[in-house]
Amino acid sequence: MGCITKGFIAMVPALLILTFAVTLKNITGMLGAADYVYSVMDSASAGLYNLLPAIIFLVACGLAFSTGTSWGTFGILLPIVTKVFPADSTLLIIGVSACLAGAVMGDHCSPISDTSIMASAGAQCDHIAHVSTQLPYVLTVAGVSFVSYLIAGFVQNVVICLVIGILLTLGTLFVLRRASARA
Repeated sequence: MGCITKGFIAMVPALLILTFAVTLKNITGMLGAADYVYSVMDSASAGLYNLLPAIIFLVACGLAFSTGTSWGTFGILLPIVTKVFPADSTLLIIGVSACLAGAVMGDHCSPISDTSIMASAGAQCDHIAHVSTQLPYVLTVAGVSFVSYLIAGFVQNVVICLVIGILLTLGTLFVLRRASARA
């Protein structure tokens, strides 16, 4: 019976962070974040059509990071992405991919994400320390992904983009390995 109270006490910080995260999500919803993001994406779509996958990736990263939810970001951005690109366009698939990847990236490094909160609580480690250990990995992959989405917006060929993405990842790993060897 003593374990019940100890377990509850251990979960109080995680429950507080989740409560604050839900409150923040509800406030951003009431402020009209979805309408604002739609207006920004719609105005950007005219002049920057081939850059849209990279822009969608960045918007999804920021939105998921600030709200702490990838699924909420999917709900906001996917209808916008499907409205911006024609149904038979290759850029539609690339744009949806950018939305999904960016949302997951933002969710992984957000301190108010439920998955981050529960992972740090389950591992019984400091929450901010857990989030800060995720950042180098997430930001490295996000940088490679951003460059890949820039290229994909213009090339629009899955095989070429996959090869470029693999080469960028390997190049990044070699640069990081060399930098850590010097340190």
